[in-house]
Amino acid sequence: MNYNINKGIGRTVEFKGLKAQYLFIFAGGLLGTLILVMILYMAGVNSYVCLFIGAGGATLIVWQTFSLNKKYGEHGLMKIGAGKKHPRYIICRKPVHRYLKFTPKSNAL
Repeated sequence: MNYNINKGIGRTVEFKGLKAQYLFIFAGGLLGTLILVMILYMAGVNSYVCLFIGAGGATLIVWQTFSLNKKYGEHGLMKIGAGKKHPRYIICRKPVHRYLKFTPKSNAL
């Protein structure tokens, strides 16, 4: 099977409908689930419990990643993160005349 990952110069990476940072969330989540299942299995947890946790975690990650991709789009998570860093309002503690003060530039040639 051949999978086309990049669809042109200057366009974002897309794979099966997932775009940009959602690919990393998807891959990292599945890798984390795999590592968790392996650790649980080596710790002696029942095999069926490990399978249930692995299948449930993988299903949850796939479902959440595709829903985030659909809801927020390509740059949506970055916009939300940037919006949280902006202040809700600006506090102005100086008197207004301090902001309106005119200082002429010197023309030294």
